[in-house]
Amino acid sequence: MTKLSYSNVGTLLDRTTRLLKAHFQRAFKEAEVDLTPEQWVLLDHLQASGASSQTDLANGTFKDAPTVSRIIDKLAKKGFAARTRFPNDRRRYQVALTKKGEETHAVLYPRVQALREQTWEGLTEDDYAEFTRLLEGIRDNFPE
Repeated sequence: MTKLSYSNVGTLLDRTTRLLKAHFQRAFKEAEVDLTPEQWVLLDHLQASGASSQTDLANGTFKDAPTVSRIIDKLAKKGFAARTRFPNDRRRYQVALTKKGEETHAVLYPRVQALREQTWEGLTEDDYAEFTRLLEGIRDNFPE
């Protein structure tokens, strides 16, 4: 592969990611919900998996521990999630959605689904599988 054929991949990935985040942010604002796309990722993960440790949240959302801690702080401050101590390990916390967090997820989920569908409009399941394969291949070229 020549240098010119792949020189702008990082820029394209960054621009696409920023554009998608902007559309998610706009959808949340239209729903009058003070939430960022990064916060949505944790909110959605908690809705799907239930109360989780911060480590499980980090692993499940592919975010580092300090980032997860910061996002949890913001979700808690907004009343969407709460930290409690694990009953059998007082040194660890578990994070769970509050009633407000569950209600917010229910309001936003249809909007998120519509954006996901728009993202793949005109593309096939095979396109999605190939896209995923390519991104995983690029990711695997770099050790974590």
